Amino acid sequence: MSAIHARPSHASFSGAIAPDMAAVDEVIRLQLHTDVPLVHQIAEYIIGAGGKRIRPALVLLFANAYGYGGRAHHELAAIVEFIHTATLLHDDVVDESSLRRGRKTANALFGNAASVLVGDFLYSRAFQMMVTIGEMPVMNVLANATNVIAEGEVLQLLNMHDPDVSEERYLQVIRSKTAKLFEAAAQLGALIAGAAPKDVEAAAEYGRCLGTAFQLIDDVLDYSGSAADIGKNVGDDLREGKPTLPLIYLMGHGTPSQCDLVKSCIEQGDASKFDAILEAITDSGALNYARRQAERSAQLATEAVRSVPNGLFKDSLLELCAFAVDRNH
Repeated sequence: MSAIHARPSHASFSGAIAPDMAAVDEVIRLQLHTDVPLVHQIAEYIIGAGGKRIRPALVLLFANAYGYGGRAHHELAAIVEFIHTATLLHDDVVDESSLRRGRKTANALFGNAASVLVGDFLYSRAFQMMVTIGEMPVMNVLANATNVIAEGEVLQLLNMHDPDVSEERYLQVIRSKTAKLFEAAAQLGALIAGAAPKDVEAAAEYGRCLGTAFQLIDDVLDYSGSAADIGKNVGDDLREGKPTLPLIYLMGHGTPSQCDLVKSCIEQGDASKFDAILEAITDSGALNYARRQAERSAQLATEAVRSVPNGLFKDSLLELCAFAVDRNH
């Protein structure tokens, strides 16, 4: 991946938009205001946990790269972060997760009902904010994205505990559930800046490919990372019965006994055999395969921004591609 810069840190690309991100944080604080204390408490809890903020960063980077001079990109970045946060609240309930970003999940602290309802609040607040921007193309992108994400959630639910999920079926979930919001964020940044239609579509392609790379590396880290680094429990995917790419590859390339073990663990959501699964995944080359697929997606992302004006923001977009595949969290 010669076109991708080597080993960037998260700070190396976020520094280019630090003032803008501070403005986005102000928008988030303002828009979280509510007279219902529990709503504010839970929303602040999960947003305050931090995270990489890649999706809002994409809005800001593309808007700046194409010379945007207004302030609507701050609102759009906050909208994207609200939508993402809503999906996290709902995901953790569906997955029965107890740890995210190194802290207890909101559902573990406040209960499932409160988490789902506050997720709904964040979705609806995001749509209120969209309306104030008053740009139909913007609303169209975000409305379509939220619908596709919901479809992706249902597709993943259908794949749970199913050892016969194919690589293509799994990639369809990634494109819908994860990559779609990356795509929308990048597209919105170029769109609000008045970029040419071909450049808006190229930004969308960048987001799709970057989001796919991020999710594939998350799959790898669930078997090769540490809980302290990734901020969640290692082996959660196996416990939840998720047939992610390393498991799918192992099912197609492992020994009969390894395949039987994987099938049983996926069907039962059994993480007690994690060490044996990890050994089989490593021996089969499954982690290397998943990483190569992530690198391929990241390379496609770099090619998609070839026409972006040269400068600090384009450099940051390229650094993001490297960070997507060369990270431990």
